[in-house]
Amino acid sequence: MTEVLFYHLERQPLDRVLPSLLEKTLERGWKAVVRCGSEQRLEALDLALWTYRDDSFLPHGKQTDGNSELQPVYLTTGEDVPNDAGVLFLVDGAEASKLDGFVRIVHLLDGHDSEALALARQQWKAAKAAGCSVTYWQQNSQGRWEKKA
Repeated sequence: MTEVLFYHLERQPLDRVLPSLLEKTLERGWKAVVRCGSEQRLEALDLALWTYRDDSFLPHGKQTDGNSELQPVYLTTGEDVPNDAGVLFLVDGAEASKLDGFVRIVHLLDGHDSEALALARQQWKAAKAAGCSVTYWQQNSQGRWEKKA
């Protein structure tokens, strides 16, 4: 059964949260696909994953880089999963047409965007109806993630 997680971003922006989640994904030996809602977001994340820390970067690529099947983290705006990823990250309103085929699907939503919240509610209901294990995560005042539902 696919595990579906919703991360409600209120205290930190996507480009600060996503790298740490991707690091944890890679530490578990999983590959990831990050499906973006726009080319602009894809390009911004591409840069952010190279520069998010002075002492580290996340190995990743996109279709135009070539060797997509070899990328531990693959960035896309489409439905493609050339690297046989176990985890799908959805950002900026990107959606999953199917919920099976992944160990995890992670929705990262801007907590200050009412449209993003409304879409997340629909996605939550769809995941529950499909029989997925669904959890909701929110940051506390210390910046730690807490499971809320």
